[in-house]
Amino acid sequence: MVKEEAASTSNGYLMIVILFFAQLVAAGTIVVFPGGLKVLAVIATALVFVGWFGFFIVAPNYGKILQLFGKYVGTEHAPGLRWANPFFSKKQISLRVRNFESGKLKVNDARGNPIEIAAVVVWKVVDSAEAYFEVDDFESFVTIQSEAALRNLANTYPYEPHDGDELSLRGDPASIAEKIKLEVQERLQKAGVHVIETRISHLAYSPEIAQAMLRKQQAGAVLAARRLIVKGAVEMVTDALDTLTKEHDFQLDEERKASMVSNLLVVICSDQQVQPVVNAGSLY
Repeated sequence: MVKEEAASTSNGYLMIVILFFAQLVAAGTIVVFPGGLKVLAVIATALVFVGWFGFFIVAPNYGKILQLFGKYVGTEHAPGLRWANPFFSKKQISLRVRNFESGKLKVNDARGNPIEIAAVVVWKVVDSAEAYFEVDDFESFVTIQSEAALRNLANTYPYEPHDGDELSLRGDPASIAEKIKLEVQERLQKAGVHVIETRISHLAYSPEIAQAMLRKQQAGAVLAARRLIVKGAVEMVTDALDTLTKEHDFQLDEERKASMVSNLLVVICSDQQVQPVVNAGSLY
């Protein structure tokens, strides 16, 4: 694998001064030197002139990849005006932080339910030589491999947990995001890319089962609410019977007590307003 190396370049402003004086000296020797030496003076002047083509500019958070007739010779990261061998070819590569959002992928979760999922991936190039030479198009490589990692992870975990400690896409977004990051990083290691952050940006059931799953969620919510209501109603009825028995010496046989418990539970647990029935006769 091609690994990044530091390029050997010179300060551009210093080289301007050096080349300027070298050009003056070389041009002067053409006039001063006698016939045979004039050829050498002309060659020297031409070489100095070629040296002017060695200047290049490096912007902040960019790198210049230098090659000599196809051979990689290093990457220059120092921003500003730089100078290198005029015969070096120079390719610019961005080292800035980038991000992209994957398309909405339709996949099956661990239980086979069709879902839609998308993620945001934040990344940057950390090895310019790997990014430029090891893959054909590192930006396209990042996009495709990130979507492949996201698809694979969505197949591994269920959309919602069935057990209390089960890891799920919807129930543990932070843990899932970290797992996506690790899997994406593993796939992009050969491209000289560092994954800074990943997070799920879209997660939902596919339209064909969304209504059925919504009803399932609603049924679960109603069941949990009913369980809470019944538990509270039982505690209220128990407190009422204890208060009547201990503080007011109100004695009821088992049949009347069961009837009272039934009536109180109906009143407390009913969804609709209960119509009372007034007993105008005796207690028994």
